[in-house]
Amino acid sequence: MKKKTRRLYLAAGAFVFAAGAVALTLNALKGSITFFYLPSDIAALAAKPTAAIRLGGLVEAGSLQYGETEESGKPHVAFTVTDGETRINVAYVGLLPDLFREGQGVIVQGRFTPDGDHLDAETVLAKHDENYMPKEVADALKESGRWQETGGKAGTGSGGRN
Repeated sequence: MKKKTRRLYLAAGAFVFAAGAVALTLNALKGSITFFYLPSDIAALAAKPTAAIRLGGLVEAGSLQYGETEESGKPHVAFTVTDGETRINVAYVGLLPDLFREGQGVIVQGRFTPDGDHLDAETVLAKHDENYMPKEVADALKESGRWQETGGKAGTGSGGRN
């Protein structure tokens, strides 16, 4: 076998190996990908997503309702997330972050109920401090033209100090 042919086989083998590794990695990660939406983005879709998503916006004033689930005794919270145009109802069982309140930026992660009535949240992320809004929410609100400058700044979303 010539040296040139041997190199060609080696390069082809390396390419096949790398392509296989990338394919396996992408296949393993596809179940853990969550897409970010604003309520208006959800309303524009033909059907509500069935996979886990992240929904960002503001907690609508007057929408917060507290209760208690009978099975676990854990607190049940229902609220509405809005981007100024569209509203999405959210239900969450568990303790909310200390800084969670109406009128503040929030990102919830969860799945829509089969009937699409509301989003069952698994995780609720609230704003960091009085000048912080999650970067994803701030960017999406700016992009849609609904961002209002209040002297605050959008954070990096890293969870660290600004």
